[in-house]
Formats: sequence, C-alpha cells, structure tokens
Amino acid sequence: MNLFNLRRSTPSLDDLAADNFLPSRSDNLSSECLMPSVERPKQIFVRGQGSWLWDSDDRAYLDFSQGGGANSLGHSPSVLVNAITAQAQSLINPGFGLHNRGMLNLAERLCVSTGSDQAYLLNSGSEACEAAIKLARKWGQLHRGGASRIIVAKKGCHGRSLGTIPASDSSTLTNRFEPQLPGFSHVPFNDLAALHAAVDARTVAIMLEPIQNEAGVIPATELYLKGVERLCRELGILLIFDEVQTGVGRLGTLLAEQSYGVRADIVVLGKGLGGGVPLAALLARGKACCFDIGELMGTHHGNALMTAAGLAVLDSVQDKGFLEHVRETGQHLREGLARLTHRYGHGEVRGQGLLWGLTLSEDSADAVVKAAMYEGLLLDAPQADCLRFTPALTVSKANIDEMLLRLARAFSRVRTAQLQCRKGIAV
Repeated sequence: MNLFNLRRSTPSLDDLAADNFLPSRSDNLSSECLMPSVERPKQIFVRGQGSWLWDSDDRAYLDFSQGGGANSLGHSPSVLVNAITAQAQSLINPGFGLHNRGMLNLAERLCVSTGSDQAYLLNSGSEACEAAIKLARKWGQLHRGGASRIIVAKKGCHGRSLGTIPASDSSTLTNRFEPQLPGFSHVPFNDLAALHAAVDARTVAIMLEPIQNEAGVIPATELYLKGVERLCRELGILLIFDEVQTGVGRLGTLLAEQSYGVRADIVVLGKGLGGGVPLAALLARGKACCFDIGELMGTHHGNALMTAAGLAVLDSVQDKGFLEHVRETGQHLREGLARLTHRYGHGEVRGQGLLWGLTLSEDSADAVVKAAMYEGLLLDAPQADCLRFTPALTVSKANIDEMLLRLARAFSRVRTAQLQCRKGIAV
C-alpha cells in the first residue's frame, strides 16, 4: 500500500470554520460517558504502525505527536510488541511486594546507563516528579535542617497531580483545587540571578526541565544549566532534572543533561521510556539516595509487563547508530521547519534532536492543528502561538518530507481562511 496516495481530499473553508471533522461512518461509539478531560477530534483510531495511524474508516494519518512523545519507537514497533507478548505469556504482575526479573534488570540498566546509584519504577511522569519532590524533602529532613522549599521555573510543567500542580505554572488549574501543597518558589526560566536570589535557608532543591515542553519547547541555555549546577554544589542543595519529555534519546543523547554537560542529583524519566506503555523512573545519585522501606509504594510499580517494554525501548535506543539517526533526522526536521516558517512569515524554530517547537505569527495554533488533521497530519499545540513536533525517534527523512508538505497545505488553508475573514467573507 502506498501511504502517500492516502491523502485526504481538500475540505471547504466552511468545514474548517465549523470544525466539522468527518465523524466515523462505521463507528457508533459515543464519548458521553467519559469524564471531561481534553478536547478530542471525532475520529476513532483503531491501529497504528510506525509513524502512521488509521481511524475506523481506514483513513491514514501521519503522526508527528506520537502521544506527546510517549511512543518513542512509533506505533506498535515489532520489538515492543514481541517483548510485551512474550512477557504476557509468562508473567504480567507478580505483585508489588515481590521481585521480578524485569524490575531488577531495568533498574540496573538505567543505573549503569545514566551513572545513577538507585532507580525506582513508576507508572507516569507526574508520579515520578511527585516522588522526586518527596525524595528531596526527605533529604532536607536528614541533611539540611528540615528544609523543604523547592525552586521551580515559571512556565514549567511537572505534572497535573495535586502534588505537582503547585510545582508547575498551572495558572488555569491552581484556583480549582485549593488548598495547594505549599513549599514552591517560582522564578523566571534562564535567569540565573533570579534563581540565586530565591535560595534561602528553607531551600532544599532546584527542579527544572532542560527544555520547557508545555511552555512551547523553550530550551535552557548551556550557560544557565551549568550555572544552576554550580550554584547547587556551592550551596549544598539538590538539583533535580525533570527529563520526562527530554530523556530516553529524544534529544539525540540518552539524557538531556549529557548534551548540556551537566549532572543532576535526581533525574525523572517518563513518556518515551515505556514506548507507549505506562512507565516512568526516578533516578537518584550519591547523597540523594535516602528513601527507606515503606516510603514508596504502588500496585503496578515495576511490574513485569511494563519493565519488559522499558527494556525493549532501552535496547533500541542504545543500539549502534540509533542516537545518530535521531540527531540526523532532527537536523533534517529543523531545516525543513525553518524553510516553512520563512515562507509563511512565522517565528522561530526551537528545540533539539526530535523535539521541536515552531512559533506562529499569531495565536492560530489551534486552527493549524485542525487544518493539518484535514491533510492527514497529527500535531499538537502546547501554546496558542506554538506548534510542537515529537515524532517517533525512528522517523524517516521521507516521513519528515511528507509531513512538511502536509503542514504547508495546512498553513495555506489557515491563511486563506484568515484573509477571507478579514475581507468580511463568511467562511
């Protein structure tokens, strides 16, 4: 089957304005019983392979979101399918209170690969970030006179649990779930002086994303992260890197800290670690290793099925030439996006490896995402003026070129709609 022949026919501008996204003709399933969460298109997706997804009407979509980067090896890669299938046939979850081979193997692989001393396996990035907060506060009780305050960056995102909302710049959520967990100070990102000024006797740690994902793919500068590391060492406080988005090869290195030449005391992994299976990890080094028995628990933490997936992902990412492929295709994607943004008068392209953000000339990201879906392209928009690209780490240059063609058509469609609106033409 030639996937390039499956491009959708061009819809009218009336369709774009009305958000009439061709609901499935063959599925009668309803979302009425789902609690509200996020706005989802009407299509129901039934299968995927690599960089492609198909809906229940057998329409093909090129996926450059991949679950926000969770599907690190793409949809249903054979290495992951085979590992999960084999594991499910022998053991899925022996119980949290018992060892299994996958749990022990994955913890050891993560420690050896990242130069960490201890690892703990969880289900999600939010859980792992919350565990990092607990670990830092436990360390503060033991080694810093009970200090518990953690400095975080404005516009950062470390999760949506009650424990991580106050650590994130979640201005739309903070007033809905009061009272908040106290103990966080927010300072501007990439501002070392502001960070230094915020440290006091109550400070136990600094927690940062090397690249702010939800803020619109905003990278830390190398000077900033090295300055933060030096500050933590001089003041005797912990450095926590939230690498839920940037870890496991996304930037062309196993961890983002390697590309910056810095080293944290605590590292959080998630998203791509499981390749689409719920899996996250908390890594601790040296003095930060201070949890005792009974302080971390979870029914599915480190279960055999999840860890089989994690080991399969690590095997792939650490295979010879894999990270070089990420760097090469990432450069190809960056260059293509730069050409498009110049052609259509948009803003800058930010990111590294296969994590990129493209700022738009106005708040039209939602319209572009919808127009792209008409063209059979799946994207997401973390901000009203920014598109985000998190394709599979296995994406090909041909897939990238096809994506750029579809994105160009989406840009043209939105621009035409905007021009007609400005001329007073109903669309």
